[in-house]
Amino acid sequence: MAQQEARAKAKAIRRDIIEMVHEAKSGHPAGSLSCTDIMASLYFGGVLAHDPSNPKDPARDIFIMSKGHAAPALYATLAEAGYFPVEELKTLRKLGTRLQGHPDSNLLPCVEVSTGSLGQGLSIAAGVAAGFKLDEKPNAVFALMGDGECQEGQVWEAATFAAHQKLGNLIAIVDSNDLQIDGHTHDVCQTGTLAEKFAAFGWEVHEVDGHDIDALIELFSNLKASTSAEPKLVVATTTKGKGVSFMEGQAGWHGKAPNDEQTKVALAEIEGEAN
Repeated sequence: MAQQEARAKAKAIRRDIIEMVHEAKSGHPAGSLSCTDIMASLYFGGVLAHDPSNPKDPARDIFIMSKGHAAPALYATLAEAGYFPVEELKTLRKLGTRLQGHPDSNLLPCVEVSTGSLGQGLSIAAGVAAGFKLDEKPNAVFALMGDGECQEGQVWEAATFAAHQKLGNLIAIVDSNDLQIDGHTHDVCQTGTLAEKFAAFGWEVHEVDGHDIDALIELFSNLKASTSAEPKLVVATTTKGKGVSFMEGQAGWHGKAPNDEQTKVALAEIEGEAN
């Protein structure tokens, strides 16, 4: 079943994230772990139309990792899906690697767009969705943002444009873990209730447990199949550092690599998760 594969792959992705960030001695583990179940649901839950043997397949759906610092989650997902060897993950952030600290579409053809400047991914996704609509193509566009990222003004410009253009083929996801590099999102810059705000902009809004793979697959599949004209927003409530107890809910693990002993503990906890 797709759900079982997605759960197994989520475990593998979490393991990959810890191992690659440890090897690099730098990177962003916690925000990658928080969105792992979302990524596994999209790529292994039968939601996203994609073909590892043909990364530029015209029939593919588009996924944009707007929160580009979660590159370890994106790279691990793509490697587990067969876009490039899993062994290459150990080259993260090393000299000459294709796996830069933030995704680079010039180096990896399976990366749709270079990201890392927060706030820009939704604008790009809206532009792609508008192009598909103009060309009367059925492709869906998914964009994954962070809740701290939604403090950026460009997010709201894109939200206005998408609603005005009735981009029903656009599905934005907020990895809502309430933490960013400087602390709790609600303390750094209170964004209010994102669901209510996007709804006020004319979006169809849904809320879900961002670690419930069954619920994620069902919701994403239904939204992709929907014929409504409104762009869709999914607020996925997550835990930063999910799966590693000493990282969970800790802003300090936003951009820090675990040492040898911490890596052993983290991998043991991940392996101990139920399939």
